[in-house]
Amino acid sequence: MAKAVLKKEKWTLSFDSSLKGAVIKEARKKGVYPVSILEEIVREKLNPYGYTDIKDSVSYVRAIRKKSKELSSKAFLDEIKRWQKSKS
Repeated sequence: MAKAVLKKEKWTLSFDSSLKGAVIKEARKKGVYPVSILEEIVREKLNPYGYTDIKDSVSYVRAIRKKSKELSSKAFLDEIKRWQKSKS
């Protein structure tokens, strides 16, 4: 049986030129294509509790620790409860 060939879609996005400049600048800084930066941002927004897409685990843990120091224990527990409800 022959496999169906998937047709790759091409998208054209139009947005603010200053935003485009910021994306290109960040892509050059990281040494990746601008589309990679956009994909990373979209993945982050669609999966805010995901851990599988973390590239730099050390900075991620540092950011979590810094954020947790700013939260009270009650707020932290409330966030965990919200996360558990969103997974079910």
